[in-house]
Amino acid sequence: MKKKLLIIIAIGILPVISLAQISSNSCDDAETASPIIGNTVYTVDGFDGTAVSTSCSTTGIGTHGEWYKYTPTSDMYIYITSELSQNFNVAGGNNSHDTFVHIFTGTCSNLSCIAGDDDSGYQDTSRTGFSVAANETYYIAWDNIWDSASFDFKIVEIDTDLMITFTNSTINAPGLDRGVVDMNGDHLDDIVSINSTNITINEQQPNGTFSSTMYSTDGIYSASWSMAAADYDRNGYTDLVYGNSSGAHVLKANSDGTAYSVAATSHSVFTQRTNFVDFDNNGDLDIFLCDDVAPNEYFINDGTDLTLWEGDDPNAPIAEGLGLYPSGGNYGSIWIDYDNDGDADLFIAKCGGEPARRQNELFKNNGGLSFSDVSVNTGMDKVLSTWSSAWADFDNDGDMDCFVGSSVSSEPHVFMTNRLEVPLDGNGNPIDGGPLFEDTTSTALPEGFYSFGHENVPYDFNNDGYVDIFSNGNMLINKGDGTFVVYSYNTTNPDYEPREGAVGDLNNDGFLDIFDSGRIKYNDLNNDNNDRNWLKIALDGTSSNINGIGARIVVSSPSFNSNATNKSQIRDVRSAEGFAYMSSLNAHFGLGTDTSADSVTIYWPSGTVDVIVNPTINQTLVVTEGETLGLPSTASDDMILFPNPTKQFLNVNMNVIGSERAIYTVFDITGRRVLNNRLLSNTIDVSMLSSGNYILRIINNGKINTQKFIKQ
Repeated sequence: MKKKLLIIIAIGILPVISLAQISSNSCDDAETASPIIGNTVYTVDGFDGTAVSTSCSTTGIGTHGEWYKYTPTSDMYIYITSELSQNFNVAGGNNSHDTFVHIFTGTCSNLSCIAGDDDSGYQDTSRTGFSVAANETYYIAWDNIWDSASFDFKIVEIDTDLMITFTNSTINAPGLDRGVVDMNGDHLDDIVSINSTNITINEQQPNGTFSSTMYSTDGIYSASWSMAAADYDRNGYTDLVYGNSSGAHVLKANSDGTAYSVAATSHSVFTQRTNFVDFDNNGDLDIFLCDDVAPNEYFINDGTDLTLWEGDDPNAPIAEGLGLYPSGGNYGSIWIDYDNDGDADLFIAKCGGEPARRQNELFKNNGGLSFSDVSVNTGMDKVLSTWSSAWADFDNDGDMDCFVGSSVSSEPHVFMTNRLEVPLDGNGNPIDGGPLFEDTTSTALPEGFYSFGHENVPYDFNNDGYVDIFSNGNMLINKGDGTFVVYSYNTTNPDYEPREGAVGDLNNDGFLDIFDSGRIKYNDLNNDNNDRNWLKIALDGTSSNINGIGARIVVSSPSFNSNATNKSQIRDVRSAEGFAYMSSLNAHFGLGTDTSADSVTIYWPSGTVDVIVNPTINQTLVVTEGETLGLPSTASDDMILFPNPTKQFLNVNMNVIGSERAIYTVFDITGRRVLNNRLLSNTIDVSMLSSGNYILRIINNGKINTQKFIKQ
């Protein structure tokens, strides 16, 4: 049975005006008073008015009330909240003003409840939202059942065209809901749920139905904390890694996808976030395990076997360890290309304990299993208890920004804007002396957004071409101007509202859905006959890993291209977002009202570049690595390399020097990528290469230049 989901809360970044107390002492007094207006903060200056006669919540009623009249001028959603920072931590303690609100329609002699809230907000504050009709009168009554002290509240008006709603449908998925990902290689997102002895896979069929199969396993660990998925052995069927506080294991699909067996195990990790990632970019997927109580662990894949390493082992192949704090605190790992050099870097969301333990970490991938801790230099070393972060190009300027979602009320969320577009020095640092990431929390995030938790994931849910953030039952809608508005769902009833979950397209209609607690939340936008188009891209790697994990995909369309104010959209293919769930490996792009796409460019981890010109939109585009001609490539006289042969440094004399977007790649004679980085100066250090013949490739402004050189 399907049930309609209702948006119940909406917060926006709008001009806020503070007004003195103008409440009325009764509904009758409010009826003759001037109505309050939206986008405004008001003060309830104590209680001496008439109490409500009927409660609009399960809570009872107090002895007094304060009344307001509100009459909207158009149909919209409004949000009424006392969840404001000035109401927190009052009276020298950790408590706020304990508020309670009722909202009525009708006349004062015949009132009907339309909404009400007691403690949905932080520290027992109130928050509720609902749709309103133009020129209809609504009565807002604040109640003193818990607290008669003065406090502030805000009323915010939200346009209906920003609304995202979902329709609920139940599905048989026993155990923990953990994944929305293609499990059988048909590029349709399936549903994965896990209990202690079984894996249940609901395979999506072309007609939108699901075929359910339960597989018994010989694993001993449950998926208590997280799950990641990828085809690490390249047999066409997706494998899983998950665990609990006692350990983790890798569940490998057999050659025809009819059974799963344990391929590798760690009995020592207190498992948090897990990921598949190609550390050394050799085409074989490795596995990263976040540890809550000790340094992190990882499996290295040599193409045949998975070898487990503890990060603080002095003999481990990754000398930097990737998170060596003695007592752990590692919760949400995510592999992202923050510096646009073509390989996957690591951000770890930290939580709990002393400040050093919860200081977030960013590691730059130097290639060759070498990493550098750049947390401080980049400004990403925030001391912030968080279980996960959401990384995406939220402002469409060609680099990855970051929302770090706090898990505790005392440490608010943080939004960090990447500044790769500013001039950088030879070490990749802004020459203006500032950090690479700028804290833009105060301008980007809405005032009054205090919902805390552990799940934060980035996707374009309304297909307008700007990536949104699904955060703990809240949808931060990207307005495309550097700011977000927030819709919050009633997270108390999983039959209706999406609280968190795995994200993917579960009816293949091009609009992203959510799976949570045995329920599919179907995105309603496709049912609204809207004019927003889309494109999904599924990758089949050959030289790279088969899922294309670590690839950068760039989509240009008339409204989103390098010559427009809103630049081309980018996505990185990752195995896993957020904290607990595995979401789709298909890259999803909303195109807004564009009726065509100009091009799709895939920068594969191997260094291969594929370009599809004028792809058909509103479909899933499946791209096999190397199947296109790629970018224009020339062995140009414009690029001169000297000295050639060289023992250590290779100097480049060409017109790409100084470009912040140029990337160089060095291939050996077998075509394997051996070096990759951004070109920030005219000197490339090749001293680590063995003697032999190589090819240097430089990509800049949609063009490839190549030249051969000899390393002595």
